[in-house]
Amino acid sequence: MSRQSDHPRVALPPPLLFVGSFTIGLLVQWLHPISLLRFPLALCLGIALFTAGAWLGIWGERTMKKAGTNVNPLRPATALVTSGPFRFSRNPLYLAMVLLYLGLALAVNSLWPLVLLIPLLVVLHYGVILREERYLESKFGDAYRDYRAAVRRWL
Repeated sequence: MSRQSDHPRVALPPPLLFVGSFTIGLLVQWLHPISLLRFPLALCLGIALFTAGAWLGIWGERTMKKAGTNVNPLRPATALVTSGPFRFSRNPLYLAMVLLYLGLALAVNSLWPLVLLIPLLVVLHYGVILREERYLESKFGDAYRDYRAAVRRWL
């Protein structure tokens, strides 16, 4: 694999997908406000989900860095990471981003970011995750196929 093509060719960087979707959701909320829950409950649930997402994201990022591989999907993977949160999910960083997104949506008590989460997850699946899986399989072969067979994509 040439150095120039040694990455999964994701459609968009995942953080950009999440930030863009959430920003559009907030704009729609501003134009047509719809709350989800009573404020104190929404805020408490939002903080809990956001905290869980932040913790999982930090754990996943540290595990990848400790393994000596790139966190950024626009850069080459140098190791197949199967430890830390990757023992339970093949995509703990994306799971963390979903938890952060849900936590923020609840904290601001807005329906629209949640509505946009559905198309966001479709784009994430087809434009990022499947491309990463093809890339990892081509790069790591049987080791990745064994890992994929043993660990679920999300949970």
